[in-house]
Amino acid sequence: MARLPRLALAGHLHHLIHRGHNLQPIVVDDDDRKALLAALQDSAATHKVAIHAYVVMPNHLHLLATPSTADGLSRMMQALGRRYVSAFNLRHGRMGTLWEGRFRAAPLEADTHLLAVMRSIELNPGRAGLGDPGEYPWSSAAHHLGHRRDPLISDPPGFWALGNTPFERELAWRRWLEEGETEAERQKLIDSALKGWPLGSARFLQLLSELSERPMSPRPRGRPRKVRADEAS
Repeated sequence: MARLPRLALAGHLHHLIHRGHNLQPIVVDDDDRKALLAALQDSAATHKVAIHAYVVMPNHLHLLATPSTADGLSRMMQALGRRYVSAFNLRHGRMGTLWEGRFRAAPLEADTHLLAVMRSIELNPGRAGLGDPGEYPWSSAAHHLGHRRDPLISDPPGFWALGNTPFERELAWRRWLEEGETEAERQKLIDSALKGWPLGSARFLQLLSELSERPMSPRPRGRPRKVRADEAS
């Protein structure tokens, strides 16, 4: 089966996952993490992509982002790869690819999925046993909880709607993180990004179908059911 083209649309929210080749580490130490985030910040600014949430895990990178152009995500990730991978290989005396092929991504309806995906991204360190998400220095959680200002982050309108003041928004976000997510909710978001299927309301999916000829959902498996003559009348 031919691989579906990636669905990337200007002005829409996207959940991205980029994994290490064979799930190998994409960072070895804090210097690598700093270099990765610095390259991401420069690449996002150059290609006009707003980053709303992120987490750098040992063997993968999660992003929630809105590109201003249809090719903004691809250009940003290409620039990130060129800068970071060459520096990583030089620093660690290695050659070859670092990433598992192309990055994976899917559009999301902001009204229905923005906060859920932000939360899922920022809960990653806790699920992996890397400590409290709010204390993890390599994600956007500390920014949204008011522990520090992160120049990489552009807060979307949906986050600002959590409260009229920074304190109200930070408190509301802490409650969101503490509430957590179910494994089914988490898996749904991961599957969407990895397989490239958008998430949102029927109206949102219809809008996307008008912007792209690519299917918006997987087709049912198996052969179509035969219709009897009495059913067709």
